[in-house]
Amino acid sequence: MNPTPTDPQRARAIRMLLLASLYWGVSFPVIKALMMVTRDHVPGAGNWFLASAAAAPRYLLAAIVMVALAGRRGLRATRGELVQGAAAGGFSALGSLLQTDALQFTEASTSAFLTQLSAIIVPTWVALRHRRNPGLVVWACCGLVLAGVAVLGHLDVHHLRPGRGEWETLLCSVFYTGQILWIEKREFAANRPDTVTGIMFAVQAAAFTALAAATAPSAGALLVPWSLPSWLGLTALLTVVCTVGAFSIMTRWQPHITSTQAGLIYCTEPVFASLFCLFVPGIISATSGLVYLNESATWSLVAGGLMVTAANVIVQVRASRLLASIVP
Repeated sequence: MNPTPTDPQRARAIRMLLLASLYWGVSFPVIKALMMVTRDHVPGAGNWFLASAAAAPRYLLAAIVMVALAGRRGLRATRGELVQGAAAGGFSALGSLLQTDALQFTEASTSAFLTQLSAIIVPTWVALRHRRNPGLVVWACCGLVLAGVAVLGHLDVHHLRPGRGEWETLLCSVFYTGQILWIEKREFAANRPDTVTGIMFAVQAAAFTALAAATAPSAGALLVPWSLPSWLGLTALLTVVCTVGAFSIMTRWQPHITSTQAGLIYCTEPVFASLFCLFVPGIISATSGLVYLNESATWSLVAGGLMVTAANVIVQVRASRLLASIVP
């Protein structure tokens, strides 16, 4: 990693992280469809099993793909790569578990809003750690992003009560923040991104497999989804695009920009998710036999998306000007 990346490097990093957010946006309707397929074929399946049975295979297969791509080189990880990958995987797994459980106790819009608080937590942590105020523009853009997510998700302030779902989602955003900050740590600059990503997948695969086994309604329930063509197709898409593709981009390109900028870019994920939900459910239904309806375009999608986009443009333009004044 170059601590003072050139403008072309930085510009490409921004584009790549937007692509990663787009890939993660696809995962929302795909994961929901996976859980619908599993629910239809596994009687008595609870929410925890449905969530973990959808997550465990994607990370297990993704880890296998990363090892296969790396060849013998992938089997030799340094201590730094093991530490970085294991910690990042742990942060991500804990965040996902808390977010999944929280959805049983709070509105989806509230969960989406509170999850994106990482956009505020990251610059706050950086400011406290380095004793340097990022500036009014950055704070204003963080607020604009949160407002955009609130509009996008039809947030109702009357549902923002301090219950189990809200507290779990807040803790979830802290773990996601930890993952963002951990990826950019300078002591890991020499680590190989592909190796770190593979280790991260292995940690998450182990965590979600253990949860699926502990919450399965029967021993055979773990094997049922693997016999379903629609489930296999959706899992392949989730593995290749939303897991291997997105996380490989994250570990490779996030270190080229600041964690604050990265956190704001990742807030475009719900914007992409809302766009994909306009047509992806219909495609899935046509190819899998599920009854999964497309969502409708609303003014909140346009307004919320524009607010999130505007905040990112302002921050990235400001950062480009600062870089131009520093790097000859």
